Amino acid sequence: MTVGPPRLPLLGNITHIPKTRAHLLFTKWAQQYGGIFSLRIGPAPAVVVTDRSIVRELFDKRSGISSSRPPSYVSQVLITGGDHLLMMNHNRAWQQRRKMIHQQFMESVCEKQHIELLEAEHTQMMRDFLLHPEQHMVHTKRTTNSIIMSLMFGIRTNSWDSSHMVDLYNLMERWTEVMEIGATPPVDILPILKYIPQRVFGNWKFRASEVGRLMETLYKDLRQRVVARRQSANEKNTNPCFIDHILDKQETLGLDDHQVDFLGGVMIEGGSDTGSTALLVLIQAMIIHPEIQSKAQQQLDAVCGDSRSPTWADFSQLPYIMMIVKEAMRWRPVAPLGIPHFTTEDTWINGYFLPQNTITFLNVWGLHHDESPDSASFNPDRYEGRTKLSAEYAASSDYTNRDHYSYGVGRRICPGIHLSERSLFLGAAKLLWAFRFEQQVDSMGNPMEIDTDPVTGYTEGFLVCPKPFGCKVIPRSERHEETILKEFTKAEADVFTQYSTNM
Repeated sequence: MTVGPPRLPLLGNITHIPKTRAHLLFTKWAQQYGGIFSLRIGPAPAVVVTDRSIVRELFDKRSGISSSRPPSYVSQVLITGGDHLLMMNHNRAWQQRRKMIHQQFMESVCEKQHIELLEAEHTQMMRDFLLHPEQHMVHTKRTTNSIIMSLMFGIRTNSWDSSHMVDLYNLMERWTEVMEIGATPPVDILPILKYIPQRVFGNWKFRASEVGRLMETLYKDLRQRVVARRQSANEKNTNPCFIDHILDKQETLGLDDHQVDFLGGVMIEGGSDTGSTALLVLIQAMIIHPEIQSKAQQQLDAVCGDSRSPTWADFSQLPYIMMIVKEAMRWRPVAPLGIPHFTTEDTWINGYFLPQNTITFLNVWGLHHDESPDSASFNPDRYEGRTKLSAEYAASSDYTNRDHYSYGVGRRICPGIHLSERSLFLGAAKLLWAFRFEQQVDSMGNPMEIDTDPVTGYTEGFLVCPKPFGCKVIPRSERHEETILKEFTKAEADVFTQYSTNM
């Protein structure tokens, strides 16, 4: 296999991998050992990939043998019961459920059916920032959660204290912590560790089982709300949602209730967390770089004026907005190491042998923060001339032109990529059209610095998010305020009435 850091007999590199932020160490090792290097996690072989050409060769061209998941007692047994799409093996059941989601969120469906909702929810986000600027950390979360909840279950999140949103972000915080590399003992590789008192490893079984209980409770409740609505004469005209379509043919599909629950659950997880985090990172960057914010607003003013906010129809005329979105996703990726893949056959990559059952890590952080000029800085200009949607670059054979890897790779690429790209553009465009974002000041009037250090400024876990930061949200003019409130009133009447908001 490839070269890599020294390892201990039997244990391999287990003791070297930190419980948090392993992506930073893997990136350091990549600089020393190369774009693909090997580890041993106990007796199990593993490789870390931090090279674009190898990503293309292994995860894209050979996705048929590199798209499975390593065995995981924690995720597949203790937490999800084997029904979580993110953690499922690359098999027929995974393909069936992935196809269902693709049919709901493919590009043509997003264009024809989902844009109206996206524009309306991001209009409420502007209104929320206007009326409650001190709650800036939750407005993006409410927005992305409401979008995916509406599409999956027909239930809006009209307020950031909606019970289903509070419950989801609570379980997501625990889920991302327990699933981070190094957070639990490697019981799949060294099964004897299952029988050591769990308190030795931070009560890992209890923490994992509790996440599973929270997931099952929430996702079952959401499905049952859809069932109750379908049985209610007062709700017959509600827009059919994704779970409606699944329930219509549940028996034909051969899905039990638990599988339906987690099919909806996995989408509200992904749809709620990643987009909201990317927008918070974008706000951080705008505060730190007022010159970038001003440049974006000049383009927005030229296209939209102050009598209307941006819409999806403006996409082609607002390339700088998409450059900022791409740079936010590159600069502070939401999933810096993602979930490891697993090879199902022997293969050779760049002259190196990867045996069957090799754990393969896509080092997103390392790919985004390589040794190219200025990779540590936030600089949207690096995307000059590359403002197409990410799905187009991901599908291209020109791996050197890939914009970023935040949506994943190969057959495991995010199935909601088309929805997410449109949502992020609208969120960024509407926020920057409506507001100036500036540093908060303390009681003495001194600016409060924003911590964007990758170690101290962000949460731990396999998904990361900015820790709470101060922010002044300043409406750009009275005319902008009037437009926000007018557009929100219209969204309430035309769009939000199509969905339930029952708690």
